[in-house]
Amino acid sequence: VQLQASGGGLVQAGGSLRLSCEASRSTFTDSSMGWFRQAPGKEREIVVTLSRDGRSTRYADSVKGRFTISRDAAKFTMYLQMNNLNFEDTAVYYCGATARARWRRWHLDEVDYWGQGTLVTVSS
Repeated sequence: VQLQASGGGLVQAGGSLRLSCEASRSTFTDSSMGWFRQAPGKEREIVVTLSRDGRSTRYADSVKGRFTISRDAAKFTMYLQMNNLNFEDTAVYYCGATARARWRRWHLDEVDYWGQGTLVTVSS
């Protein structure tokens, strides 16, 4: 299992970033995936999930309309386009995967595999 997140950095409020999560072939084709984040002093939370077939997504209310998940099957890579960033989006962002066709309860304990995080810092 391989999950490698990248693309974090420092951005001003209102700006955009795109995160990437490169997966191994088996992880990409056999898993449902998602993006998660953990802000300083807070618990890790779900940002958005994507079903294994790529057809079903679910976004956290806090990012709806601003963040978009996508994937490139040819590159075994998942993306998170983040627009109109605000200070509350500052966090370490992780990609994760579950060995299921879809996320059932939309809960962190469904995650079977974690990638390392990438830090996103939004300056106000």
